[in-house]
Amino acid sequence: MGYAKYKKTSVESASREKLLLMLYEGAIKFTKRAIIAAENKDIATRGENITKAYDIILELMNTLDFKVGGEVAENLEQLYMFITDELTRANITGKTEHLNNVLKILQTLYDGWKEAVEILKKKEVKGA
Repeated sequence: MGYAKYKKTSVESASREKLLLMLYEGAIKFTKRAIIAAENKDIATRGENITKAYDIILELMNTLDFKVGGEVAENLEQLYMFITDELTRANITGKTEHLNNVLKILQTLYDGWKEAVEILKKKEVKGA
């Protein structure tokens, strides 16, 4: 009970940048769990985790701002669409190669955003 309340509070009080990183962390976690489940031939657990990762990617896609983000937002949309296709393929076939593709992309995006957030924080500190 206490952990759930803490988690809810941490999400509600997080900055937009922190929320973005938390979404990526969740998608990475669920993709890793889906890989393990696929390797263990645990179809139900594989499907549950793929669905959770898929939902997060849809949320990321829904938050894209094409007016502000322009080409970057368009490129992210294409990546997110590829990821959802790969997740669907993994769910249908049970093959981990699709999940590994997703994991590589998510990890690369996460690392890039994390670095961008750190640079932004440093600029805010200097500007303050």
